Amino acid sequence: MSETAKLRRAVSLRHRLLAAMMGPLVIPALALGLIGWVLIADVVRRTNDRVLGGALGAIAETVQVENGEVTLDLPPAAFGMLENSERDNVYYRIAVAGRVVTGYADLPAPTIRGLPSDQPRFRFATYRGQSIRIAEIRRDLPRIAGPVVVQVAETLENRRALERGLMTALLIGEFVLMGIVLLLIRPALQWSLRPLAELRTVIEARDTRAAPDLSPLQTGPLPAELQPLSRSFDRLLARLDYATTGMRRFTADASHQMRTPLSVLKVQVALARRGSHEALREIEEATDRLERLLTQLLALARADEAGKQPPFERIDLREVSQAVISRRIRQAIDADVELRLDCEGDGPFCIDGHRTLVFEMLSNLVDNAIRYNRRGGEATIGLEMREDHAWLSVSDTGPGIPAASRDHALDRFARLQGEQGPAGSGLGLAIVKAVVERLGARLELHDAAPGLRVTVTFMASEG
Repeated sequence: MSETAKLRRAVSLRHRLLAAMMGPLVIPALALGLIGWVLIADVVRRTNDRVLGGALGAIAETVQVENGEVTLDLPPAAFGMLENSERDNVYYRIAVAGRVVTGYADLPAPTIRGLPSDQPRFRFATYRGQSIRIAEIRRDLPRIAGPVVVQVAETLENRRALERGLMTALLIGEFVLMGIVLLLIRPALQWSLRPLAELRTVIEARDTRAAPDLSPLQTGPLPAELQPLSRSFDRLLARLDYATTGMRRFTADASHQMRTPLSVLKVQVALARRGSHEALREIEEATDRLERLLTQLLALARADEAGKQPPFERIDLREVSQAVISRRIRQAIDADVELRLDCEGDGPFCIDGHRTLVFEMLSNLVDNAIRYNRRGGEATIGLEMREDHAWLSVSDTGPGIPAASRDHALDRFARLQGEQGPAGSGLGLAIVKAVVERLGARLELHDAAPGLRVTVTFMASEG
C-alpha cells in the first residue's frame, strides 16, 4: 500500500476527537429520549385518567335508590369533560347485579370480586376493534341486592396524539441541542488543537534544503499532553545530531588521515614504473598503513554508534584475551616483544557486554603495548576478579605516558611522539575510550614503572 493511500485511509485527529466527544453525547441523548418517552406516556396517562375519573365520579354520584329501584341522571357535563379535538368515542355502562340498566351492554364488564368498593379502577381493553381506556367503580347501595357497577370508557386517539406531540417536541429539542453542540465543538476543537498545529509548523519550518537544523525545538509553552512528544522529538534530534556529527567527523578524519598514505602510494607507484625495486616495498608498507587506518576508523565508528544498542551478552574475558593474543602474536614476534596472559586459576572471567567491542578494545590496547614497547620488552594482559567487579589490564615496558599527557592521549589522532615515534594513526586509545563509554565501564591509565598500564573495570556478570 502506498504512503498516499495510507494517509487517505487514516482518520484525522480532528475527526477522532469529534467522534470521541459526540459518542458520549449521543448515548445520553438516546437515554434521555427513552426516559422522556416513558415519562411522557405516564404523564399523559395520569392526566387523561384524572379527567376520565372525574367523568366517572360525576356519573356515579347520580346513582340513587328510590322505592327500592336504582335511579340515575346522566349529567351532560360529565360527557363534556371527555370532549377533545381528536373526537374520541365515549362509552358508558351502568349495571346492577350484572344486569345492564343503561349504556352499552357489550362494553367489557369487570370481574366483580376484583373490583374494590367506591374506588375507581382503570384498565385498557379492546372494544369494537379499537383500543380503549376504561374507568370503572363499584358502589354498594342499601336495599339493593347486588353491587352497582358504573363504567366510562374512551378511545385513545387523543392520548396518542398528545404523546406524539410531546415526543416530537422532545426530539426536536434534542436535535437542536445536538446541533448547537456541534456548532460549538468545531471552534472548540480548533482552539484545542492549535498548540498541535503550532508544533507542526515549528517542525515543518525545519524542512528546508539548507543544512538540517537539529537543535531543540523552540515551541514556547505547550500543554501537558504535548510536552512528552516535544521532549521525545528533542531527544530524537539530539541522537540525529550525534549520529550526523559522528558521520561528519568520521568523513573528515578518514579524508585527513588517508591523504598521506595515498600520496605516498602515488609517489611510489610512479617510482615503481621507473623500475625502482625499493618502491614496491614502500607501496606494501603504505598499503598496510592504509589498511590499518581504515580498520581502526571503522572500529571507532562502531564504538561511537548511537541509538538503541543490542542487549548485552555474557562473555569470558579469558577467551577474548586468548583470541587477541592469537591475532597479535605474529606482530609481537616481529617486534621482539613477549606477549603473555596473566590471570589466576582456570575459571572464566565473565562480564556482560558485547564481545566484538571488547575484542576491538583489547586488540588496540595490545597493539599499542607492542608498538610503543622496546625490543626485548613485555606486553602483559592481566585479568582479576573480585566480588562484583572484573579488571582487565594491559601493561608494557615501554617509555610510558607522562601523567600530564594522559588525558590528551585519549583524543583522536593524538600522537605524543609525533612523526619520530612508531608508525600509527593515533586512534588506538580513542577506540578504547569510546568502547569503554559504551559498555559503561571505567578506564584508567597508570605508570607501570617502566611503561604504561591501562586498566578497564567492568561489572562482573550476574549469570
